[in-house]
Amino acid sequence: MFFGGGYLLYILISLPALLLGLWAQLKVKSAFNQYSKVRTVTGMTGAEVARRMLDSNGLSNVRVEETSGFLTDNYDPSSKTLHLSPDVYRSNSVAAAGVAAHESGHAVQDANAYAPLKLRAAMVPSVQLGSWLGPIVFFIGLFIQSNTGTTIAWIGLLLFAATALFALITLPVEFDASNRAKAWLASSGVMYNSEMEGVYKTLDAAALTYVAAAIQALSTVLYYAFLLMGRSSRRN
Repeated sequence: MFFGGGYLLYILISLPALLLGLWAQLKVKSAFNQYSKVRTVTGMTGAEVARRMLDSNGLSNVRVEETSGFLTDNYDPSSKTLHLSPDVYRSNSVAAAGVAAHESGHAVQDANAYAPLKLRAAMVPSVQLGSWLGPIVFFIGLFIQSNTGTTIAWIGLLLFAATALFALITLPVEFDASNRAKAWLASSGVMYNSEMEGVYKTLDAAALTYVAAAIQALSTVLYYAFLLMGRSSRRN
């Protein structure tokens, strides 16, 4: 009875979030593929855009390096290094310029001690632990038919909840980086007004993936909480 009801509950809670996540991934890939075929008027590559934005913000100490993969772009605050995927680093497309400027926005956040970025970085160790250990602890506790088992399950839930909190904190970090990118690209002369539509669509689609990730994490926490509350009501 538990398994049947548990699976149905999981589907009802998690399926909408899962579908949103899949749609968001398709949307960002579609936007990037569309505008990766549109060359910027200036002809600057993503690497050149990133370098220009970093230097204009006094961040000549931040390195710009190429990394492998598709849309694996990221900024590493510990090494002050901007990693750009080949489709961004080498391309002179509108999409590449938008992504490169977005990642440069994270470097500017780091230099300005942007609070949500610092908080997110501080949470990384606990999230890495809680994301895999939390579910294990939760289900071990759930199958122990005692008050001790309930306590263990709640500990697992709290461990995993750090993942949801991390996803929520990621939202302002990503939105702010995109806003910095859009503002700089529009005012720096690197992009023309007619090209900004592609930047907006690419970065807005990418932002949707973070929203979907946050909703997915919250839905999992909600699912765990419902399981625990259902167990408590049956015991009473």
